Amino acid sequence: MKKYNIQKAPFIVPTTDGKLIEEHFGLASIVSELSIARMIAPAKWSEPFQTPEFDEYTYIIKGKKQFNIDGDIIVLEAGQSIKILKGTRVQYSNPFNEPCEYIAVCLPAFSMELVNREK
Repeated sequence: MKKYNIQKAPFIVPTTDGKLIEEHFGLASIVSELSIARMIAPAKWSEPFQTPEFDEYTYIIKGKKQFNIDGDIIVLEAGQSIKILKGTRVQYSNPFNEPCEYIAVCLPAFSMELVNREK
């Protein structure tokens, strides 16, 4: 039995909003207790508010990403990171003119059942 897993072909999560999601580990790829995904949010992208049942860590590689966390507007740039605790109401967006590339880590792993997106 191998004591490691190499991800050579991440699962591309289907989206309808132009966002690229490449899951390397999680529930849709190599099953793991946490999820790790490379994301690219296009310019002018946003998603609904959500109150996830997982901690989410975000590391910005390129561009900027906006977070609305309980009414606080936070903008992170390349090289910056944030941890948002589970149970926190948050909206992710990229209202800027450039795409934003980032890594997202969720613990426990991301699932639609745990994200609690608002309609």
